[in-house]
Amino acid sequence: FPNTIATEQQSVVLVKKLLATSVSCITYMRGLFPETSYATRYLDDLCLKILREDKSCLGSLQIVKWIQGCFDALEKQYVSFFMFFNGTVTEVYQFKFKYKKEVPQMDIISNQMNFVNGVCSEDVKQASRLLIRKLYLLMQNLGPLPNDIILTMKLLYYNDVTPKDYQPPGFKEDDSPGDLLFDGDPVNLSVGSVSTGFHLMKVRVTTEKKRMGTVESNLVQNGPTEISHQGLDCDEEEEEGSTKISCLNLASSQEEVIGPKKKRKVSEPEKLLLEGRK
Repeated sequence: FPNTIATEQQSVVLVKKLLATSVSCITYMRGLFPETSYATRYLDDLCLKILREDKSCLGSLQIVKWIQGCFDALEKQYVSFFMFFNGTVTEVYQFKFKYKKEVPQMDIISNQMNFVNGVCSEDVKQASRLLIRKLYLLMQNLGPLPNDIILTMKLLYYNDVTPKDYQPPGFKEDDSPGDLLFDGDPVNLSVGSVSTGFHLMKVRVTTEKKRMGTVESNLVQNGPTEISHQGLDCDEEEEEGSTKISCLNLASSQEEVIGPKKKRKVSEPEKLLLEGRK
């Protein structure tokens, strides 16, 4: 992770590494790929397992390719959500991205790495560590997945800036139905967020209630029964502590959704792998 976040380029490097670390944590702790598909890295006292290009495991190679495709959309500031889920939607991992229009200005008088209208680099580092720790804690307290699962990913975009024909490497236009029905009784978990002054990344997890062990109560929010990526509004703001994630249209009933649905540009992977996991 970069020691300072003083430029937009340093910020996007942090966000990309934080995304890759988070996805690696999830796939490692959920036992999706063999040990050989991961490299060991350290963030201070945190021992991290990071996905690498393991030619002996096609599944992990495909995930790395998808993450790299998301990197392309992040650099162009097109992607608003990066989502992936298992099987008949028993677990959903949501990464929300926002891009700040006002660039923070450095306080050139101070010797410390502080922003006049931004955040301290040390605060960003601490927020990143906390998010990763919470993610590892959550993964340790989730019940095992079934042997036969299909892992897939979707990218959702800000329509007002994303070209209609844009598709990042490894993705194609999503032609599947907009609504994803969750299997079982879902619980919505807020993992955390990191803001650099240039970018904001929020992480949420939706899982079956019966898969949860002992999880911190402050992570749990009211669970949705339906997940829809149609009707998204890129100008919609997300209320902290809200029991309804409006930007993803996660609601306990269709009646709670206000206003007409808008078609949202969504990409899906070119290939779906991870069937018959051993």
